[in-house]
Parts: sequence; structure tokens; C-alpha cells
Amino acid sequence: MSAPVYLCRLDELADPGSKGFEDIDGQKPFFLVRRGPEVFGYRNTCPHYGAPLDWKPDAFLSYDKDMILCSMHSALFNIDDGICVDGPCPGQGLEPVKIALKDGGIFLAA
Repeated sequence: MSAPVYLCRLDELADPGSKGFEDIDGQKPFFLVRRGPEVFGYRNTCPHYGAPLDWKPDAFLSYDKDMILCSMHSALFNIDDGICVDGPCPGQGLEPVKIALKDGGIFLAA
């Protein structure tokens, strides 16, 4: 099993906020979303269309920053479980990425 891969510090993410990652440890593009002390990771792919969710770098959240937003069809996904609650793919979910928090750092889990 490989060691966890460092991504960034928790305090480098706005609260709430998001950040995208590419070309990290052979992973498909993914992003992190912070809400308070919690961080969630998902693949950067809409389950409806297969397109990236962000419309510009690190822009994965709705205007109110309370939901994940797909830039293609305005689908809205829960931050905590990635389930679509509004838009063309209700009930479908984003593919989670396992992450770990340790000593103020965010890591791609082994």
C-alpha cells in the first residue's frame, strides 16, 4: 500500500471553498470541498454528462456555496454525500475520492 499523498493544508481552503487537482499520483481529476472542519473529495466528472463540473479553476460551488454545482446543466449536489438533488440526474452521485486529514494537512488516502 502506498503512502498518503499531500494535497494542501486545511487553512488553504476557504470555508466554504473548493479546489481542483489534476495529475496527482495517477488519479483522474478530482476536487476537494471544505465545509467547516470537514473536507470532502470527489472526481471532477458530472454523472449526467461526464463533463468536468467546474466552469473555471477551483469553481465547484453554487453561488451561495452551500451545494456543488455542475457548470454544464446547473445540477446541484450535496456537499457531504455528492448526491444530485436538483437537475438532470436526481439521485445519481459524484464518485467519492478518499482523503485524510492529519495535523492540519489534507492527503489523498492510500
